[in-house]
Parts: sequence; C-alpha cells; structure tokens
Amino acid sequence: MTASEKFTRGLRTFATDIAQGFFEITHNGFALVGLAVMFAAITLTARPELREVGEVKLFSWLQTRQVALTGWVNDLDANDRATASNPKDLPKQQASVAFWLSKKYRVAPEPLSALVAEAYEIGSHTKIDPTLILAVMAIESGFNPFAQSPVGAQGLMQVMTTVHSDKYENFGGKLAAFDPLTNLRVGAKVLQDCIAKAGSTEGGLRSYVGAANIDDDSGYVGKVLAEHSRLQLVAKGQVVPMNSPQTVPAVSTQVKPENGNAKVASLFNS
Repeated sequence: MTASEKFTRGLRTFATDIAQGFFEITHNGFALVGLAVMFAAITLTARPELREVGEVKLFSWLQTRQVALTGWVNDLDANDRATASNPKDLPKQQASVAFWLSKKYRVAPEPLSALVAEAYEIGSHTKIDPTLILAVMAIESGFNPFAQSPVGAQGLMQVMTTVHSDKYENFGGKLAAFDPLTNLRVGAKVLQDCIAKAGSTEGGLRSYVGAANIDDDSGYVGKVLAEHSRLQLVAKGQVVPMNSPQTVPAVSTQVKPENGNAKVASLFNS
C-alpha cells in the first residue's frame, strides 16, 4: 500500500469516526430531550397546579412581548364581555323586533339583539310580555345604557340605583347599573313588583314612573303602551311604520320615593 493510499484510508477512517460520534451525541441528545418532555408531561398531569402556574407565566410573557412589539395589550376577553350578538342567530320573531328597534332608535342591531334576547328570556320568568319590557326601555332611555335622569334614575330601564341598591348586590354593586343586561334584569324585577302591587299593567307602569298617587303621568303610560302595541305587531311579522325616534326627554318634577321605581319620570316625546 502506497503512502497516498494510506493517507486516503486514514482520512476515511477519521471522517467515519467523526460521523459516528456525531450520530451518537445527537441520538443521545434527542433521547434526553424526549425523556425531559415525557417527564414534564407526567409532572404536569400529576400536578395540575404547576400547569396552571406555567400557563399564567407563559401568558404573562406573551403579553409582555406584545407590549414590547406593539405598545399595547390586546384584551382577549373583549368579545366575551361585549353586550352584542348576531341578529341572524335570533328566532325570526325576535330578529324582527331587533331590526325594527335598531332602525327606529338608531342603535346598532348587534347590541339590541342581545337586549331583545334577554328581554324574551326574562319575560318567560317574570310572566311579563317581553315587548312591554322593551317598550319601557325605549321610552325610558331610548336604549342608551348610560342614561341618567336629574334625580339619579340610571341605565336602560332608568332604575333609581340608590333606592334599589339591594337588587344590585348580587351583580357586584351599584356600578352594575350601567351594565346593560344587569340594568335590564333589575328594571324588569321592579316592573314586575309594580304590576303585581297595582294589579294591572297600566297601574304598574304608573307606579314604575313614580305617578301612582297623582293624576298626571305626563303621558308616560300612553307612550309605553303605544310602543308596546307597535312591537307586538312587529313581532307578529306585520309592517309597522316608525315615528320619529324619541330622543328629547320631557322630565316631570313629580317624585314618589315610596313607590315602585321612585324616580322622576324621564319621558320622551313621541
């Protein structure tokens, strides 16, 4: 064997030894990684609290990275907290009511759809026609969840928060008055009590607006019942013409703290 052949053979042996060593190191490395992953999975399965801690830390790290890259934090729960739903997902009757109210009061159909669905759900429990609940909302606030009267009636149903603070306790306190669905539930409960006490829808509405013991309710009951009648027709699939949106409040000066809703009647012109 010549010197050249010996040199070539030596190089091949050297290269083979290096390749074999690299394979063994890599193989052992992957094996170690696999064992580490398997051990971590077993540990997290047996110790769920460790998994929760890890998820929290990972989410916190991702948020930190997002702030560093974009300068703001994306609120992943915003869709869950939004009072809105797709009107096309509602039953036909409810969808008709939602679209009609949306056009009349110039409110987006998505939040109105959530309110309509909730009114129908509450109506089934309180035995109040859901279109009556919606009519009260329409006349009271024009579907403005942040509305407030001069004497403190607040939210969609214009409930006196200070008078009915106990009804908000299960919802987190007085600030829940500005949560649309909470205000709707509390207002419907107040309306239910007023109707039960008065013995009639008309009497209940007078009590709700604070006019139970006076002759003049500034036309409140008539306006609510008129809107109620229109909504009943809409729910039946009939074409109902729209009046101008009721946006200008004509506030009464009469207050009856001892009755139903105990508030100044925040009325709206038809």
